[in-house]
Amino acid sequence: MKIENTESVCLAGEKEKRKGKLLISIRNVGVIYNRNRSIFKKKRFEALKDVSFDIFSGESIGVIGRNGAGKSTLMTLISGIIKPDRGEVINYGASVSLLALQAGFMNELSGRDNMVLSGLALGFPKKKLEEKLDEIISFSGIGGRIDDAVRTYSAGMRARLGFSIAHILNPDILLVDETLGVGDRAFRQKSANAMREKIKSEQTVVLVSHNSNTIRDLCDRAVWLEKGIVMASGEVDTVLKAYEKKVL
Repeated sequence: MKIENTESVCLAGEKEKRKGKLLISIRNVGVIYNRNRSIFKKKRFEALKDVSFDIFSGESIGVIGRNGAGKSTLMTLISGIIKPDRGEVINYGASVSLLALQAGFMNELSGRDNMVLSGLALGFPKKKLEEKLDEIISFSGIGGRIDDAVRTYSAGMRARLGFSIAHILNPDILLVDETLGVGDRAFRQKSANAMREKIKSEQTVVLVSHNSNTIRDLCDRAVWLEKGIVMASGEVDTVLKAYEKKVL
């Protein structure tokens, strides 16, 4: 599967949307993990197999698939946290922020320190970043816990802080891995509204979700992963109908 022929990963008759400039190219990527079967043997597990697609500015892409399909591996790959074993991921200068329950924070540091580190990693000048800290704290609702070590935070608090950092600092590409469903009801609604505003303003978003309705509501393109393979990529309703017919 060659990246130059991106229609080959689309369903028949579908063409992928192209909004703006090319930010990231994923070309024939494979990711392999070695899992211990015993102290003597390891099992080779291919999490992604020959995956190819592009991310353009202004797109909102929904990634759907069953548990173990490779969705989280794909997100960590796009973010640059891991490297492919085969193929390549080309980032054309885009800042990328990954929102995932177990990603991005140093547990022994405070929430405030993690905000600063996250901002610096996104390329924010320290002075400009300091001007944004109060806004991030306010949006997160963490308040008096912001100077506590992140290891003491609940999953919901971590998700709220991570979302708030990415929302206020506004990276070129926002990767959201199943975090919109975490936290109290009020913050879930608040974050969903913020996502809609970002998408309306043509923020580039890649969203992983098990919920077809979330992807229908928020995304203008969908990618279906199954056992590490892109089964379909293209118009949201067409991809989701194919996924639901196969899986549900």
